[in-house]
Amino acid sequence: MSPELLALFQTSLLETLWMVGVSGAIGTALGLPLGVLLVITDQYGLLQNRPLNRVLGVFANAVRSTPFIILLVAVIPLTRWIVGTSIGTGAAIVPLSIAAIPFVARLVESALREVDRGLIEALQSMGATPWQIIRTVLIPEALPGIVAGLTITLVSLIGHSAMAGAVGGGGLGDLGIRYGYQRFLPEVMALVVVVLIVLVQLIQSLGDRFAQRLSHR
Repeated sequence: MSPELLALFQTSLLETLWMVGVSGAIGTALGLPLGVLLVITDQYGLLQNRPLNRVLGVFANAVRSTPFIILLVAVIPLTRWIVGTSIGTGAAIVPLSIAAIPFVARLVESALREVDRGLIEALQSMGATPWQIIRTVLIPEALPGIVAGLTITLVSLIGHSAMAGAVGGGGLGDLGIRYGYQRFLPEVMALVVVVLIVLVQLIQSLGDRFAQRLSHR
């Protein structure tokens, strides 16, 4: 590989890390409270509100059931309104974040539902407020599961970021398509695949280790 290609590879790697990092942070910041709301507003939740729960559930299911490549195209008007363009790394962050929010929410919801209801009922009998229960029991007890869910989210975002390269989103996916496929440079494609595999393995290993350290079991 030429020095120019190596420099381009380094830039693409940084673009991928930037896309995954920013969209993962946005997905966590908005998906975590959404997941909590899905749990506390359901039929047996701390703040029962079935209409709100159904609206949030429909939103989460609608976004999650949409293939990412279709979502990527469908939100182009929103992407242009937010970042001023539909091409490039910054533009790819918008659909990546939208895809991450309900994904994180459902994983957080699943982790919170694993918390022993006996602990919640004990605090309720002691007069604890819903916010106190969420802060002292729900989230701390579900934290290992939440971390595991966020790890899965980051791994999925790496795959989505590579897919965003198909429509000019930048990153390793864009490099693999433009140089590895369109210019018939198999060594570039091979390097992109290897680096993506290493990234996934690294994130998964760190996430699993962190979740185990937080586990009370």
